[in-house]
Amino acid sequence: MNTNLNPPIPTPRSLTGEGLAAAVGIMGSALLVAKRLFAAKLPKPEPMSRADFYAEMIALKDQMHADHIALLEKLDANHRELLATLDRQVTRINALESALARVDERTRN
Repeated sequence: MNTNLNPPIPTPRSLTGEGLAAAVGIMGSALLVAKRLFAAKLPKPEPMSRADFYAEMIALKDQMHADHIALLEKLDANHRELLATLDRQVTRINALESALARVDERTRN
């Protein structure tokens, strides 16, 4: 029989760093699972009808065609401008060549 009237008070166990990290990890995982389970589900988009799809596809094709035509027109305008500039340069070069030929002819005599 124990005659000790003052039994020792047991000391509570303290959590180690690893134990605390494990507890926080478990609580975090539980919160993530709860969030995933109770999150609002996004509604599924309505499928597009075949007629609507074809109408959108034709509109896109027409837009691409119009852009292509506009680009070709700009290229043609730039080409015409370059040809006109080249023609003016040829005219100037020919005039300079004829003037240089006259000067060369004068200096030979």
